[in-house]
Amino acid sequence: MQTRFILINTSHAGNVGAAARAMKTMGFDDLVLVAPRWANVLRREETIQRASGALDVLAKCRIVDTLDEALDGISHLCATAMTPRDFGPPTTTPREHFAALSKGELLAQDPLGLEGDLASKSTQSGVGFLFGSERFGMRNEDVYRCHVCLSIPSNPLFGSLNIGAALQVIAYEWRLALGGFGVDVAAAPSALADAAQVSGMLTHLEQSLVALGFLDPAAPKKLMPRLNALFNRAQVTQEEIHILRGIAKAILQQSGQAPAKGAGLVAIDGKADLNG
Repeated sequence: MQTRFILINTSHAGNVGAAARAMKTMGFDDLVLVAPRWANVLRREETIQRASGALDVLAKCRIVDTLDEALDGISHLCATAMTPRDFGPPTTTPREHFAALSKGELLAQDPLGLEGDLASKSTQSGVGFLFGSERFGMRNEDVYRCHVCLSIPSNPLFGSLNIGAALQVIAYEWRLALGGFGVDVAAAPSALADAAQVSGMLTHLEQSLVALGFLDPAAPKKLMPRLNALFNRAQVTQEEIHILRGIAKAILQQSGQAPAKGAGLVAIDGKADLNG
């Protein structure tokens, strides 16, 4: 689903950079500026500094003269205004609205009678988020064009958010509604150890505890069953099993005892790994 963030009449260059950074953090890169105060806002030092590495978003950003130019391909438009209007689209929270929007339940609707305008492009499923000027907020004329007015729940005595902060909240809630990000396989945690791996580790650990004199094999009591229950609750991973067996091996080596057959270990890249 196409997602676009639109800043109208932005007066502070730093807010453009902050918006780009907030967007990139949430995986979005379609930014359009409507008649910003500075024609060279994308090249200003404050913009680049506040972007903090999101220069690719700035490079892709478009500057247009009118809101109409910014809405090409957008079928569902969301205003971001803290103050509800007496007339205009309904006001709701981002999370409540996005729950329905992400399921496609609202894209074909035309609650404001926008025939021939945004509603006619509903099949394109483009979603736009409008942010008004820092000094004046959103004009009523722009709010009236929207399907909904999003209001971020905040302190009723101090509900003011700057553009960068407001955009970050909206981008986060929308990313959450879209399902977040998939887990990078390379960064995924190690798989959980199976019962056989836990059992082998416990046998190895028991040998090391005996070698230390901590466990009396003639009167073991319930130490090992209790440790078994502990590791079951902990849901240890295969990598953690390797670490624990590495510790057991080191204890046995220091005590002058060799590991039992099949319990050998080898160090790989600084980590203990099974080798038998």
